[in-house]
Formats: sequence, C-alpha cells, structure tokens
Amino acid sequence: MTQLQLIATAPMGLEAVVARELRELGYENLTVENGRVVFSGDYMDICRCNLWLRTSDRVLIKMGEFAATTFDELFEGTKALPWQDWISVDGEFPVEGRSHKSQLSSVPACQGIVKKAIVEKLKETYHTDWFAEDGPRYVIEVILLNDRALLTLDTTGPGLHKRGYRKLVTEAPLKETMASALIQLSRWSPDRPFYDPCCGSGTLLVEAAMQAWNIAPGLRRTFNSENWPVLGKELWNQARDEAMDLTRDDIPFEIAGSDIDPSAIEVAEAAVKAAGFANDISLKVMPASKVRLEGQYGVMITNPPYGERLSEQPEVEKLIRTLARTAAEMKTWSFFAISSTKQFEHYWGRKADKRRKLFNGRIECQYYQYLGPLPPRRKDILPSQS
Repeated sequence: MTQLQLIATAPMGLEAVVARELRELGYENLTVENGRVVFSGDYMDICRCNLWLRTSDRVLIKMGEFAATTFDELFEGTKALPWQDWISVDGEFPVEGRSHKSQLSSVPACQGIVKKAIVEKLKETYHTDWFAEDGPRYVIEVILLNDRALLTLDTTGPGLHKRGYRKLVTEAPLKETMASALIQLSRWSPDRPFYDPCCGSGTLLVEAAMQAWNIAPGLRRTFNSENWPVLGKELWNQARDEAMDLTRDDIPFEIAGSDIDPSAIEVAEAAVKAAGFANDISLKVMPASKVRLEGQYGVMITNPPYGERLSEQPEVEKLIRTLARTAAEMKTWSFFAISSTKQFEHYWGRKADKRRKLFNGRIECQYYQYLGPLPPRRKDILPSQS
C-alpha cells in the first residue's frame, strides 16, 4: 500500500508524549519537531491513528515542503503536488494558513495563491472549470516558516480532543488530550487507585477509565476523511472493528473524584454516563478539606483553580495547602497538579520532584509532580513441578 508522510500534531511541551504513543502503536523512525511528530504510514494508519491517539490534536498528511520566497514559487510548488490523488471532484477544500519569519507574510494572500494553484491542478484532472465544493471536506493548511512552505491535508476535522462524551463543560475545562497526557506522565496504571479532588467536568476521570479499558478515544466520533473516496468506508469499518476487539472492559479499577461545586459534579456525571462509566466511576460533592484517600500506591491528579483574579488568590493558596496536607498523610501515593500559580511549590511546602512546562489552552502552566514509591512488583507464581 502507498506509503505516506503523516504528521501527528502535538500541543507545545507534549511532543515527546505523542512520540511515545506512536511508538507504542508500532510506528518507528519518528521525527520529533516543534508542535508535531512526523512518521510514515499508509491509508489504514490514517484511520488507526485518528482512532487511537490520545494526546495528539490532529493527524495530517504531509503533501509537500519547498522554498517559497515569492508568490510564483508558492503557486508552482503547490501545483506540483498530487492533490488529484486525494480531493474528489465535488470536494470542499478550504485553505488555512500561517506565516512566521517569511517574506510571504500576508496569510490571506498566501491562502489565495494556494487555493488557485490547487484549482488549476484539479482542472487538469477533472476537465472542468467549476467546482461546486458540496462534497467531502478536505482542509488544507499552508505554513510558511523561514521562507519554506509546508502544505498539509487534515484527515481529522474537529480536533482529536473532541471524543464525543463531553456535551457540557465547566468554566475552565481541561482538554481531553491534555488530561490524557497528564495521566500518561504520572505513571498511573489500573491497579492503582486514582483520585481527582477538583474534578470539574470529570475529564481526567473519564480519560483514566478509557486508558484502563484500552478504549480507543476516537470510537465515539466521526472524522473528515471517513467521507474521502480514496480511503473508503470499508477501511474505516475495519479499523473500528479492530479497536472494538481490543477493548478490555473486564479490567477492574478504582477511579473517583469530587468537587466543591455541585453544578460541576452534575456536568461530570453527564460525561461519565455518556462515556459508559456510570457504574464504574465514583463522584461526590465535597470540599478538598474533606477528602480522605483510601488504598495504597494511589495517584492523585488534579487541575485546581488557578486564581487568575487577585481576589481569588487566598482561596487558591488555601486549596493548595489543603492538598499538601492530604499528600503528607498518604506516604505511598503520588500527587500531580497542573497550575499557573507561580507560588504553587511555596504553598505546597516543598519543591516538586519534577516540573514540566505546559500550556492549558493559552495559559502557561507547570505540571508539578510529587512522586511516591511505585507499587512492589508482583512475583510470578510458577506452577509446581511434579
């Protein structure tokens, strides 16, 4: 099958996490760049990666890359690419764009040139002067960086964080892709208790449960490329059947969360139910000061309020100190929090074992990691020899 250059886009700071996911899915020879991981794959890999990637934003096809310091170079370079192999005669093909440190700095002008070049290429293939653009959607992006143009075709559509289970959101929701990344960075596994004392809309809880049962995050949604004739429904159905077969809903787990806000718990309950975990994830209306953790070697991951307003800072400080007291009582647990609060470690009472700079939306944050001991390894029980 045709080998393609594919790109899994990554939120800033999570490129290594996306690369690790791809390796676990069996992909090799990855190139990790700012905001993306480039790898090779075929048509089926487009389907599989869209269904399985938990921390990436989108799966793109790298159509081509070339020097472009003039509009003529941008036009000719774009026209030389095999758009006819992908875009159907009735396809809708909007062009998006970005430019940084390049002579071609007008993004609307670059978008127009790219669109015109693709139209000219498709005219040669389909022998028509008019494209209705009322069929499948093919979103094209031109990125100009240091006078080089990168052109991509988006196979995903709405971002991969849109899993389909969260219909309602709280005031400051954590993206599903970010929540999954925080869990993967925590070393949590289903044999360890999981708790979020500021669970908001329940995203961390649902993402943990989905990982525990090996549920492909894209199973509940659709993708733009499902309607592309070049891929076909049969390929997508095969990829979905594979994902369904790999689900492990027989794995026990202890996942629970709480929030002081009753309306947040209502939103979380709706998400948990929509994701199919109504009987498996425990939720309570409860202030952090009342949380009592149970079990050994558990993991607490949370996204506490940041206190963007000065008047909210005392409450944020009080909450962080409360969580630190809880952590001090649970010697075998590990504790993780993503926060933009500059004084987080001061309020907690000690420096984190690890910190990682991340962006929650456009807010610069640190992921504070307080690492407890890992659970003891289970010794293999060998069968007795007769």
